Amino acid sequence: MANVAAYLFLLLLSSGGNLIMVSGQRTWCVVKPSSDQATLLANINYACSQVDCRILQRGCPCFMPDNLMNHASIAMNLYYQSRGKNHWNCDFRGSGLIVVTDPSYGNCIYP
Repeated sequence: MANVAAYLFLLLLSSGGNLIMVSGQRTWCVVKPSSDQATLLANINYACSQVDCRILQRGCPCFMPDNLMNHASIAMNLYYQSRGKNHWNCDFRGSGLIVVTDPSYGNCIYP
């Protein structure tokens, strides 16, 4: 039993202390509420240069509400999900937050 505990501890350390990775719970990446507008715009530009962000276009399910906080969270999550859901894929220079509550709303379904 001690070996199992030691293994889980090492697994926890190797995942950056992220219990979510150990438990297998679904996770999403969203913007920290304290992030400034310039950071949000930079996150959108970076994430959407790496992944398909068409879901954010006018008329698509995730366009509304049309604000940087919403669009950045969706773009960051698309990037995070596409890169294997590692905690470092949600860092975005300290402006990302991994959550266990599904941020989907209305017809906008976060993958």
